Amino acid sequence: MNSVVLIGRLARDPELRFVPGSGMAVANFTMAVDKGLTREKKQEFESQGKPTADFIRIVVWGKQAENCSQYLAKGKLVAIQGSIQTGSYKTPAGETRYTTEVLANRVEFLEWGEKTQSSGKTDDFSFGNTNFDDYQAIEDDDDVPF
Repeated sequence: MNSVVLIGRLARDPELRFVPGSGMAVANFTMAVDKGLTREKKQEFESQGKPTADFIRIVVWGKQAENCSQYLAKGKLVAIQGSIQTGSYKTPAGETRYTTEVLANRVEFLEWGEKTQSSGKTDDFSFGNTNFDDYQAIEDDDDVPF
């Protein structure tokens, strides 16, 4: 069984293209998915400059791709359901490169709002310093309301 469910934030705006001939829409974007580290491990990773999130390439087809392009933007929280797809290609130098991405069957927008241009802030997903306008880190697990 090849089934994947991910929740994370977009690391970049969706890129929409249309397949020549058929005109089918396809959107690509990258999600930053938290590794779920304990507080101590997260601090250790951050102090060593290691990423605390995985960056996963997502591919969406059809009308859903058009909706993603229209309503999603870098930093928005999204849930993806789909399957893992692997492939490979040869570079002009003859090297084989391997790819892994998630082919999304379902995309749930977990944050709504206007799709706006970047506010000029830099979002550093790889070290946990996301700096989102609506994001506030919880310092202590006792602060979680559930």
